[in-house]
Amino acid sequence: MSDALPDSPFNLARYCLHQGEDAAKPALLVAEGPRGRIIETWTYGEMRAAVARMAGGFAAYGLPRGSRVLLRVGNTSHFPLLFFGAIAAGLAPIPTSTLLTQDEVDLILADSGALLVVGDGSGAMPSDPGAARVLGRGEIAELEQADPAEVSDTRADDLAFLVYTSGTSGRPKGVAHAQRVVLGRRPMREGWLGLSASDFLFHAGAFNWTYTLGAGLMDPWSAGATSIVHLGERPPEAWPDLLEATGATLFAAVPGLYRRILKYGSVTPSRFPALRHGLTAGEALKPTLYGEWTRATGRPLYEALGMSEISTYISSGPGVTTRAGSPGKPQAGRKVCVLPSDAAADLADQPLPPGETGILAVHRSDPGLMLGYWGLPQETAAVMRGEWFLTGDLARFDADGYLWYEGRGDDQMNAFGYRVAPEEVERALADHPSVAEVAVTEAKSGEVSVITAFVVLHEGAVGDADALARHAARHLAEYKRPRAYVFVRELPHTPSGKVLRRALRT
Repeated sequence: MSDALPDSPFNLARYCLHQGEDAAKPALLVAEGPRGRIIETWTYGEMRAAVARMAGGFAAYGLPRGSRVLLRVGNTSHFPLLFFGAIAAGLAPIPTSTLLTQDEVDLILADSGALLVVGDGSGAMPSDPGAARVLGRGEIAELEQADPAEVSDTRADDLAFLVYTSGTSGRPKGVAHAQRVVLGRRPMREGWLGLSASDFLFHAGAFNWTYTLGAGLMDPWSAGATSIVHLGERPPEAWPDLLEATGATLFAAVPGLYRRILKYGSVTPSRFPALRHGLTAGEALKPTLYGEWTRATGRPLYEALGMSEISTYISSGPGVTTRAGSPGKPQAGRKVCVLPSDAAADLADQPLPPGETGILAVHRSDPGLMLGYWGLPQETAAVMRGEWFLTGDLARFDADGYLWYEGRGDDQMNAFGYRVAPEEVERALADHPSVAEVAVTEAKSGEVSVITAFVVLHEGAVGDADALARHAARHLAEYKRPRAYVFVRELPHTPSGKVLRRALRT
């Protein structure tokens, strides 16, 4: 990125909420029901005032700057108020999925050292909060009524928030982002979203997901646009009506949802006329799905490639023609390259020429790049090579600058747009008394890949997939659980004894 970081106080919450001068303009619309009835409208003026009150409420606890705040909050207007209110107070919120189990919440609380846990009853809470103070619905209401506070004078490189993602060890690890992360999103607002202040952006995901948190909140607000959130169930056949009722001009979702909308919804070029184009990320967009969507709707569909550590940095968009099968080109101003897969190779930190496959990398100067993995300096160092952050993705560039994804350089899996480490799922399943050994990987099921558990049973044990599924449900969030169980006599291993997951994928 060519833009220097500001040397004066810089706060993410202030940046996102004070770009537009029109205080009366809608910042957030909250819809509910299959017809998308608008039940809440928050103007920028109202949102700024509410965030200031939240900041005042958080500041009253007297916590040191950078203290973590674990958010166990659903997909309502409370989420952005709490998230940005904590950042405005100089604290570091940790958005988490309401699908997480108590075991998973306990791990995150212990790892992050959060001093506050905020819950609205929509998800599991820690079994023992320890030194952390727990705030429930009553305390949230008190925060909303607190005296407003000035935005904290944080700096661009100060901690802003943490997001937890599966680590290579199978234990969740915190991705620490700085206040400057929002500056790293500027290239995608134009290069992928095609976003302007007049837009109404409807994101299908929950706010706690980094895809939604960025594209559904930070981006529209930092452009002075309007964000739309929906409460309750949203069956795929309801989406055409929802898009029409809310007047969405941009729609963001994972490819799987676009597929289901086409299958179950009434989709024609005359439906949702306000929509200019769709946006997709989280998993690869199949060329067949791209063709089906564009033919059925008459509207473009723009893909992006990203991850929790850097967000999206490769994309197609209004200025980059989609090339089916490729997520696009590096966004303007990004320094992105492909490095040799072998770290010991000569010139290992020098970009490969077009056509050669290697590890996709982003320059460490990108303001959207994480500060590091929370409390894990060795793991942070392991993903850096010279001046480059290694994404772990295998890829190549063609002669025209389009990226072609060639899979992961490790065993991590993709479930509904979330990256999941097989070790985390294996560890949970290995605790079941009938399991002697287990390996988890993505395996083909028709046209899609699903998380599949290959299980070796103890002698005398009976293979019971339902029992294993119930066990997984007690220990893992829904998106991490295997969708299939295969019972085998033995697992393939390397000569050194490591399970060879790749041999199980076909």
